[in-house]
Amino acid sequence: MTSQTSWNSHDGWSPVDQQALDEVVTFTSELIRIDTSNHGGGDCQERPAAEYAAERLAAAGLEPVLLERTPGRANVVARIAGTDPTADALLVHGHLDVVPAEPADWSVHPFSGEVRDGVVWGRGAVDMKNMDAMILAVVRAWARAGVRPRRDIVIAFTADEEASAADGSGFLADEHPGLFEGCTEGISESGAFSFHAGGGMTLYPIAAGERGTAWLKLTAHGRAGHGSKVNHSNAVSRLASAIARIGDHQWPVRLTPTVRAALAELARLHHIDADVHAEDFDPDALIAKLGPAAALVEPTVRNSANPTMLNAGYKINVIPGHATAHIDGRMLPGGEDEFRATMDLLTGDDVEWEFHHREVPLQAPVDSPTFAKLRAAVERFDPDGHVVPYCMAGGTDAKQFSRLGITGYGFSPLKLPLGYDYAAMFHGVDERVPVEALHFGVNVLDHYLRSA
Repeated sequence: MTSQTSWNSHDGWSPVDQQALDEVVTFTSELIRIDTSNHGGGDCQERPAAEYAAERLAAAGLEPVLLERTPGRANVVARIAGTDPTADALLVHGHLDVVPAEPADWSVHPFSGEVRDGVVWGRGAVDMKNMDAMILAVVRAWARAGVRPRRDIVIAFTADEEASAADGSGFLADEHPGLFEGCTEGISESGAFSFHAGGGMTLYPIAAGERGTAWLKLTAHGRAGHGSKVNHSNAVSRLASAIARIGDHQWPVRLTPTVRAALAELARLHHIDADVHAEDFDPDALIAKLGPAAALVEPTVRNSANPTMLNAGYKINVIPGHATAHIDGRMLPGGEDEFRATMDLLTGDDVEWEFHHREVPLQAPVDSPTFAKLRAAVERFDPDGHVVPYCMAGGTDAKQFSRLGITGYGFSPLKLPLGYDYAAMFHGVDERVPVEALHFGVNVLDHYLRSA
């Protein structure tokens, strides 16, 4: 008897059979082999992966539609009819594109999809072709067993998440909102993964919020001239000063309800006496006591702004008339006004700034019936694990789908072994996912979707 069969026994009955467990591995591997590297600026072709997903949905009796704003940038949407026509629909989505990978840096070719020693290797193994494969495996298992969920479930596989989402979820939300009629909640990436917090404690963070995206372009203007001359209007110097101020800035603490709930739960699990609602509560002091678990909350108690790109000049002895830089800024829910005012102050009079790309921060209730069901699904298959809410430091397609009134949670379940650095897999070298983690994910996803 496999461990997966024992997992299913917790549920009494489950449509997840051996074929589903085999398929989730096969689908992950085969999707990885389809190179959907998103280089930005429209340089990506998701259509082959979209066709792959659509074929498998159609084989499960669904009627997927492929939609493109730009040729080759395909999205897939399908709806599973629920048994309760009065219930709100649920969106389950995953993106098909991945960030680029340099084969010379990897132990295996990043687009080989190699399965070795119980591990699936390749770009997208975690971000997020694994979740795409889980969705496909569950839907097909339901078709074989004749299962229908209580509420309508809309499946969406999107393009362009690793750039602006303009060809993906943004396009779907703006141009095809009718496909998501009735959807009030959604689940997608970056949640319900096992996090080893030390001392034998395993946490499962479920995302109930995201910081907003504030990618900025800074431009400094000055007086062009010879590099040997005195120049008090040097655009490069002006830009460098602004960049240094931004990089050195210490942002004040701003606790959102999601982060406050996370801190309270982590304090309880670590047996730390902390009143997170007290006026004199010091989150930094608590975070310092959390050990490895600090990584789950430390990036999200503040806004942030990190300089990432610089561009100036064309010859060493020529002072250019302008210089530009880019900043990766992130804003907490309710933090945009402070972010704007701080950027005005730090850039000063000599540097202009503008949003290069901007998306809203998100927040989802952690005391909702949905969060309770997400928690229950994880804990059913790992009773020794502890679910905690958290806020993502970055963002997902949930931002675009929020335009349709859809509340998003990060829920792509994986049970990972001790020593596996989940965070390092995102956009990292040697991205990989254990086969057993995929099996766990299929079982948890199936259980949640049938209970939702």
